[in-house]
Amino acid sequence: MHDGSGRLIVQGLSKSFGPVNAVQDLNFTVRPGSVTGFLGPNGSGKTTTLRMLLGLVTPTAGTATINGLPFHQLPNPATVVGAVLDAQSFHPGRTARQHLRCYAAAMNVPDAQVDRALELVGLSAAAKRKAGAFSLGMRQRLALATALLGDPQVLVLDEPANGLDPEGIAWLRNFLKAFAASGRTVLMSSHFLREIEHTVDQLVIISRGRCVFDGHLDQLRAAQRSRAFVQAADPSKLVDKLQEAGYGIEYLQDGRIAVTGADSRAVADLALEAGIALYGMQDERIGLEQLFFQLTNGQYTSVQQHGAQWPAPDGQGFGGNA
Repeated sequence: MHDGSGRLIVQGLSKSFGPVNAVQDLNFTVRPGSVTGFLGPNGSGKTTTLRMLLGLVTPTAGTATINGLPFHQLPNPATVVGAVLDAQSFHPGRTARQHLRCYAAAMNVPDAQVDRALELVGLSAAAKRKAGAFSLGMRQRLALATALLGDPQVLVLDEPANGLDPEGIAWLRNFLKAFAASGRTVLMSSHFLREIEHTVDQLVIISRGRCVFDGHLDQLRAAQRSRAFVQAADPSKLVDKLQEAGYGIEYLQDGRIAVTGADSRAVADLALEAGIALYGMQDERIGLEQLFFQLTNGQYTSVQQHGAQWPAPDGQGFGGNA
């Protein structure tokens, strides 16, 4: 296990740019031994938060610490944190090895670390190629190699899967999981849940600068909901029975009833018991991507340890905990 705690703690973090509140009272903890996804749509405040964590932007309020210290107070920070915020910052005329040697010299890291980093990211064969000729995916790998030069406890990566093909994404997934399994810490941002769903263990999801979810991926999966759409001979009687059973309901404009938290079999059993004829049923399952979209668009009030609180569209149904 790698020496050092590698714990990131964000407390009451806020940042305003004039009248714009980019980040608002953000609180979360990133622990070693797992890969934490930092998710939100473009413009949600992810990059601003990462820049505050890395001491590149001064918070308006709150703190962001690594091993209990702000970034600028870390002794030899390159050996504590490796970061990738921009995969484009390479001199196009330098080779991959030349680029890394420049950074190694600035970090006071031996040149042997350069070849090790190139090997780790699969760029050994391209070490003598100029970075200006690299594809976006290769530039992502070179940026990651730069972050790894100091053999850090923590990796902070902004959209690291951007530009990677499916093979590259699979490679990145395996690399980051192995890095975290050695007792180190990974915080990676993305605006696509599908892109990192199989990489992360923990999730922090923000929208409009605020946290809307902080927990284990399995906790979010448990918040996925099913709905059954049903057309009944006696809708009012069926709705009474459904509400007695604790289901949320919504009347649809086409005359059907949307039943939250149930599948068609459960609704059919209840209708049969009550002697209500049904004319048609259809099931719907809310997937993770749709759940993520609803979270970041304010269609959930929150996701808690035991499920999700759903809003009530048009003042009807959909209330209660999942």
